[in-house]
Amino acid sequence: MPLGTVADVATETDIVVVGAGLAGLAAAKTLSAAGREVVVVEADEAPGGRVRTDRVRGLLLDRGFQVLNAGYPAVRDLLDVEALDLRPFLPAAMVSDAAGLHLLADPIREPGRLRETLRAPVGSLTRKMMLGAYAAALAAAPAKTLRDRDDRPFRVRLANYGITGPLYDRFVRPFLSGVFLDPDLTVPSRFAEFVVRSFARGTIGVPAAGMRAIPDQLAAALPLDTIKYSFPIREVHPGRVTGDFGTITARHVVVAVSGTVAHALLGDRIPRPATRGCLTYYHLADFPPIPEAVIVIDGDHRGPVINTVVLTNAAPEYAPGATLVSSTVLGTDDPGEPAVRAHLAAIYHQDTTAWQHVRTYQIQEALPVHTGPLRKPTTLPNNLYVCGDHRDTPSLQGALVSGRRTAKAILAAQ
Repeated sequence: MPLGTVADVATETDIVVVGAGLAGLAAAKTLSAAGREVVVVEADEAPGGRVRTDRVRGLLLDRGFQVLNAGYPAVRDLLDVEALDLRPFLPAAMVSDAAGLHLLADPIREPGRLRETLRAPVGSLTRKMMLGAYAAALAAAPAKTLRDRDDRPFRVRLANYGITGPLYDRFVRPFLSGVFLDPDLTVPSRFAEFVVRSFARGTIGVPAAGMRAIPDQLAAALPLDTIKYSFPIREVHPGRVTGDFGTITARHVVVAVSGTVAHALLGDRIPRPATRGCLTYYHLADFPPIPEAVIVIDGDHRGPVINTVVLTNAAPEYAPGATLVSSTVLGTDDPGEPAVRAHLAAIYHQDTTAWQHVRTYQIQEALPVHTGPLRKPTTLPNNLYVCGDHRDTPSLQGALVSGRRTAKAILAAQ
């Protein structure tokens, strides 16, 4: 990957993009492909923003449990998914309770697991059929149909479709709470339904080289030295940005950072979004507690973990020759690693005494809180632009789409 240096940063350019997260990279890639001159300045030493992977003692540790949905439209348009060497998860979830572990799989893609799914003690057969019919309807629905629906809280929408009782409490709520980092599923329905639709339509997995392979691929598609790393920006004004190493003037200025940082740079031009955080714990287990590459949730709510997954069941490259387990807790109040490990013992019905704690990530701003509309403007007055998943849906898709929308707005303005 080309690493720009302070000395070779152009002081004048056509477009300057502040931030080399997915939104900024998507904008830069679209603009560069259209022949525009772009400089990207990034405060960190590598691209990706929140989508980063650390290498620790030969292990790949994503900064928070993250997955790539290969069915996202923007993913198909902006990424070479085949080159990412995606390691898929089973289109299913596993519910743990005091009696054991119970698999619920997508009956369309995993028909051989239908009997297991129907027998899982998480609700009546009728409720399961209602959930299956709802998910199938979302999978088949055109995007415009979902955009035209109202934005009642998602838990209300689910209840309207009969998804209530034990099925909701033991499976749907804990599973989707981990997706949206929202324990009460107050997330607006339109956004939530787009996410559920994408789950039903696409393959979910992680790149063999970790989630940072995604921003690395986007960055590698840019001309040499487009991105200038270790270049924090302190001030943004129409026509210029100023950092620790000087000022860059540009006809167009794109702010492609988190909503909190964007608000700090742009002031009252955009509101400061609320955010949700989480904690992710990595453990090395002495052996795989389950054989499946599947997310596991606790239907009995016996501890702090909202979901857990044996990553190496899907992607052995994350820990060659070992078993790596990723587990997530909602919020940023640390219950303590011993409490997490004890809960994992209950979830997996395995002794976790010998498990080695590798690292804990406290992610204060894992996702912006989505309050609607589905898309917020990315164009501000005086050739200023702002993009990121806080301007779209809080997702990898939203980040990529907002960056591309920003690029298209700049191209239309010439």
